[in-house]
Amino acid sequence: MRWFIRRAITAAITIFASLTIIFFLVRVMPGNPIDMMVAQLIMQGLDPEEAYRRVMAMVPFVPTDPLWKQYIDYIIGFLKGDLGRSIHYGAPVTTILTYGIPWTVFLVSISLIISFSLGVIIGMYIAYKRGGILDRFLSIFSSVTRAIPPYVIGILVVLIFALQLKLFWDPVRRSPILGPYDPRIQPGFTLEFISSVLYYAILPVASYVITTFGAWALQMKSSTVSVLGEYYVMAAEARGLPERRIVISYVGRNAILPLFTSLAISIGHIFSGSVFIETIFSYPGIGRFISASISNRDYMVISGCFLLIVVAVVLSNLFADLLYGKLDPRIRFR
Repeated sequence: MRWFIRRAITAAITIFASLTIIFFLVRVMPGNPIDMMVAQLIMQGLDPEEAYRRVMAMVPFVPTDPLWKQYIDYIIGFLKGDLGRSIHYGAPVTTILTYGIPWTVFLVSISLIISFSLGVIIGMYIAYKRGGILDRFLSIFSSVTRAIPPYVIGILVVLIFALQLKLFWDPVRRSPILGPYDPRIQPGFTLEFISSVLYYAILPVASYVITTFGAWALQMKSSTVSVLGEYYVMAAEARGLPERRIVISYVGRNAILPLFTSLAISIGHIFSGSVFIETIFSYPGIGRFISASISNRDYMVISGCFLLIVVAVVLSNLFADLLYGKLDPRIRFR
């Protein structure tokens, strides 16, 4: 219990320190939201004075208080559950996060489950068949896909499957299927809407899986190879136990333990790992809001999104420690 209290206090201090760093860091970025909005209107052909007048009429508020007072107000609002109001969208940051979180969780959780399951199965197989063609191919494939930025994989997926093969092409709008669902379908708990959401998620999920499953497979292979050399596995083989039981109960159960810890930590990065994928596929999740808010210098949305990432990472690390203690009886907390 004392271990948990210490970790909880450490997590709270980490979140508060990160909140402070994020608050001041985003405000020293070059430019400000007003200048960015004025520049966008000028690029559309408006006179600078007219553009500035329109922006000041559109913006719900302009923070003019000293930075230290803005920080105190932000901390007080954070303790009350208020993360401020977006300068660009004019909506509360909590409303924006509430809208984006379900889409990101839906997209990345499905991708993570598929890549993890595929990696575990392939990793165990190549551990038993190490040195073979699949082992060598997967090692090269994983190295290449991890070196290529995710947005490049996303663009290649769109070029191949949408533009070339026309498998994910909207003939009416004459464009690749981008976004969370078909805009011509009314959102609701209907089979048509659910089918559209799943169909539109295929390409972004595929992009995520391509860039991640190889790493899971190699990690599972390494863990399985180390377990295969343990004495209890040799003893089970000497006793003549069925190979299926040895693979599942003796090898797989112990080899997958380190991966569960990595999986728990990866869940914490669910919001930070989707920025490029959501931007490429116009997916309305946290990643796309991060990209748009940085471009618009929307301080409040940037702070809210990164605070969400910090909280998710801290809690996932705490959960990983607790999970590993439950899965491995050799671990004891004091």
